[in-house]
Amino acid sequence: MNTHLSLLTAAVLLTGASSAFAASSTDLTVTGTITPVACTPSLAKSGIVDYAKISVKDLNLTTATNLGAETIQLTLNCDESARFAIRTIDNRENTSAPSSDINYGLGLINGTEKLGYYNLRLQNPVADVPVTTLQSNDKGATWGLSGAGLVRQSQWMGFGNQTAGVWAPDALQNLSLDVWVNAFIARADSLTLTDEVKLDGSATLQIEYL
Repeated sequence: MNTHLSLLTAAVLLTGASSAFAASSTDLTVTGTITPVACTPSLAKSGIVDYAKISVKDLNLTTATNLGAETIQLTLNCDESARFAIRTIDNRENTSAPSSDINYGLGLINGTEKLGYYNLRLQNPVADVPVTTLQSNDKGATWGLSGAGLVRQSQWMGFGNQTAGVWAPDALQNLSLDVWVNAFIARADSLTLTDEVKLDGSATLQIEYL
């Protein structure tokens, strides 16, 4: 019955349509650019931020426990000068407690319990020319100052300057900066901590060429 009703409705609509027919097709365009430039990122300490062992007795029962900030250096070396941005990807998606675009997960324990989260900042950039940390909320279409803000998973981070009133990443060949990490354990009364558990945070720093 529904099929016949749909066909009848279509027939009535076609009968009352204008004599100026609309096109029955549209075009899809696929674009992109293959660049010969390659930038290689590398993290000091094999990319590991280690908080070592933390006693359960040192955890806050009803509020999150701040484990403190650690810093690890990131370096990028390109074949030649290039404009690029850094995008962060949480490899433990949906495990942060609380859930937020600025919180990266520390994994699950006991199958369902969210262990906590950590925040990131990209700061103190040093490059071929003096640069400032920038951020884009629209995949590099527009840029603004990042300041000391936390890196959101939806943002791209760039490094550049202001020219003619517009902030934009500069073409750089070498860049080094500090990756600031601050981790928190969820309130202890939400966790089953009868055995040793490991912090399992993991994120990818992805280079996006502009």
